[in-house]
Amino acid sequence: MRRHLLALVIAIAALSIAGPTVAADAGRLPVAPFATLPADVRHPESLDVDLATGEVYVGTFDARAPESARNNQLLRLAADGRVLAQRRFGPTPLTGVAFHDGHVYVLNFGASKLQRLPARFDADSAIEDVATFAALSPTAPPARRIDNPDGSHDMITFGSQGFPAINGLVFDRAGTLYVSDSFQGAVYRIANAATCRPCKVDVFARDPLLATTGALPFGANGMAFNADQSILYINNAGDGRVLRKRMPDGAIEVLADSVYGADGLLFHEGLLWVSANQIDTLVALDERGRVRHRAGDFLGVDGQGAPRGLLFPAASAVQGLRMIVANLALPLSAATGDEWEEDVTRWNLMQFDLPDPSPAH
Repeated sequence: MRRHLLALVIAIAALSIAGPTVAADAGRLPVAPFATLPADVRHPESLDVDLATGEVYVGTFDARAPESARNNQLLRLAADGRVLAQRRFGPTPLTGVAFHDGHVYVLNFGASKLQRLPARFDADSAIEDVATFAALSPTAPPARRIDNPDGSHDMITFGSQGFPAINGLVFDRAGTLYVSDSFQGAVYRIANAATCRPCKVDVFARDPLLATTGALPFGANGMAFNADQSILYINNAGDGRVLRKRMPDGAIEVLADSVYGADGLLFHEGLLWVSANQIDTLVALDERGRVRHRAGDFLGVDGQGAPRGLLFPAASAVQGLRMIVANLALPLSAATGDEWEEDVTRWNLMQFDLPDPSPAH
């Protein structure tokens, strides 16, 4: 069965029992092309914007090709989508990207490192190592208890070989950086990431809700703070959940279910924009977990081999009055012919106009 059909069935079934998380008439916002990436760039996974200049930073997760053919890059685009610079990282795929204090911070997933470059980097700019992530002990998070309607319960146990799957990142106003680990069910904290040398990586949170046994092998993923930074929101991609943690010592709780493939996460004007990569849509939740808007849909692959609409959206970033979205378009299954992503030969970024802020009620 094709991934998208399976995702739709799962999503419909889940929505039927998750009433409070879904509004019946959430508006669908249309998307349009923002930029077609150079022919040698595949699988844009992460995004951020320099709000002062409007420049856009894009990192790639080129992990599908044989290692010798992988060509991971960090791109710098002008505010209108023109490519200004490409810095190559080679075979190691990249995940989170963040602009902070005149630099671009990059999670080098393949090398298990946090790295950075000057914001105005070019093809030859030095890549600086900031911190290295390692296996935790124990490598797997604690078991998760699931209570059933009949009064019984199940226990889910997790396994991990100790690979630190660094994925999402977010800075707070004090300059502390938080990083998610999708395989080991953790969130790390690096104090004063812009100035610490050497930088110390602390485990900020570890919880079974940050791990997954879902079809997507990635648990903790995108992260975002609310407006006053009293709550840290965390996506769990495999579980299709948005989680929250009251800072600094609150328990991790479920805010919303049934957002299948919850990947990148962005908080903007009271809304949490979730890149739901398995249903090819961005979903905007309010802080009670209700859907207020949906943006985009998959509309096929055009004659140039680029997605029309959204296809496996992985991240978004605000630029002025619009939001830019990365189409990762990454095939997942080992089968041939079951995923539209297999037809993509040219990757792109999309955009849509931001809606007026939704009233709180």
